[in-house]
Amino acid sequence: MSPYQLIKKALRLEFLTPAQGISLFEQLPLGELMMIGHELRKLHHQEKKVTWIIDRNVNITNACISGCKFCNFYKPVKHKTVYITSLEEYAWKIEEMKCIGGNQLLLQGGLHPNLGIDYYTGLFRQLKKMCPELHLHALGPPEVVHLAKMESLGYPEVLKRLMNAGLDSLPGAGAEILSDRVRKILSPAKCTVKEWLEVMKTAHVLKLTTSATMMFGHVETLEERMNHLVAIRNVQTQKPTSAKGFISFIPWPFQDANTVLKKKSGITNKVTPEEYIRMIAISRIMLPNIPNIQASWLTVGKETAQLCLHAGANDFGSIMIEENVVSAAGATHHFDAKGMREAILEAGFEPQLRNQQFEHLPYLLS
Repeated sequence: MSPYQLIKKALRLEFLTPAQGISLFEQLPLGELMMIGHELRKLHHQEKKVTWIIDRNVNITNACISGCKFCNFYKPVKHKTVYITSLEEYAWKIEEMKCIGGNQLLLQGGLHPNLGIDYYTGLFRQLKKMCPELHLHALGPPEVVHLAKMESLGYPEVLKRLMNAGLDSLPGAGAEILSDRVRKILSPAKCTVKEWLEVMKTAHVLKLTTSATMMFGHVETLEERMNHLVAIRNVQTQKPTSAKGFISFIPWPFQDANTVLKKKSGITNKVTPEEYIRMIAISRIMLPNIPNIQASWLTVGKETAQLCLHAGANDFGSIMIEENVVSAAGATHHFDAKGMREAILEAGFEPQLRNQQFEHLPYLLS
């Protein structure tokens, strides 16, 4: 097909193949690709609102047996700096978040070999008792696979126990690139592509809302990026009609500062602002069945993220109170609520506070 025919197909919300996605990514001028992404965004979101959220990212523990080569945050289990966040720490972190209008914890951590399903269900129940209105956007497929193997349980049972204890939604953590070739290089101890996708399929059957992610710009090929998008799209087609499934997709470039991948292999982040904007646009094109595309201001900065709002993105994500993992690899950008709203307004859109289900909320603080 010619680029013109592919554009018409995309604007009809039809599925493009990986090869067709590559063709548009490589052949179209940036402005034209942005325009297509923006037109598709308007099919999903006719109003000129850009959503954002106030939440706090708390790491349950920094102990991890995964050994991912792009992660500076994790520590071996017996390292002297290993911690497990205490209930007292959660209490003041939640209170501090509530004071600026947030009610969601993004709870993530390492694959700790000594923390089983009872630890997490107990923690979730205690947090909900502490703050009943708290939304727990927690763990991810790698943790679910880890717990299933530790406890000799199936994914449905692990997820049901976590949901009964208070899990409200499942982040798309640990996707990196959904290619086993890439995963053997980056994170050989982490879950496989099949396992990651199977956890998400199971979550959707259980009506648990999820998100999807992609960390790119390291050892993957452009074809592997497109295959990643198609894999997510295919899982979304299998969800029950009454489930939201993947409610959003968030791509971000690999952050390389002081990582093993950079030190030992010389692999650095070479993703330019133009390439990131192209990935946002092609994500919107390749994922017509996922309603929300988020621009990662944390990893690309304010100006690039603002341009992404004209290339298919409709969400600016969180103000990211206390982000530790990506920051440890070099992400240095920061926003408070005022700065977030101003950035969205500067880009020509109306800021709209949301929750994890993308339901609109009033912004009551000045």
